[in-house]
Amino acid sequence: MKIAMASDHAGFSLKEEIKAYLQSQGHEVLDFGAHSEDACDLPDTVYPAALAVGEGKADRGIFVDGVGYGSAMIANKIYGVFAAVCQDPFCANLARSHSDTNVLCIGGKIIGSAIAMEIVKTWMTTEYLGHTEEKYRRRVGKVQEIAEKHLKKLS
Repeated sequence: MKIAMASDHAGFSLKEEIKAYLQSQGHEVLDFGAHSEDACDLPDTVYPAALAVGEGKADRGIFVDGVGYGSAMIANKIYGVFAAVCQDPFCANLARSHSDTNVLCIGGKIIGSAIAMEIVKTWMTTEYLGHTEEKYRRRVGKVQEIAEKHLKKLS
């Protein structure tokens, strides 16, 4: 799988750890930065990474900032991106199985490395239940209808 990754300075260290794990599992990582712990602006890295997911240049995205919400706010402005902030494996499971998210956002100041890795492992290996259960397909479809009404399709 091709994974777009992005962070700000607060998420840099955890992003690098997650990146190494993903590569060890055979995934291709597109790293949009940050490339150090020097202060930077989150939109400069998350926006192009989210575009890569929305345009189909990446299958999924994992974005790490201080709390996770900044990344999710930016990512969810992009047509075709469905981002969720997850702070534990249970939420990561539901974000994939019930909501078919394609971007995971993590707060590097909120959770430690060990729990972050469990979240990533869970999110990466959980299948969307909408393929077999109509209620999840219906609910995700309603969210997609909202996106169709209000977000600009990428060309």
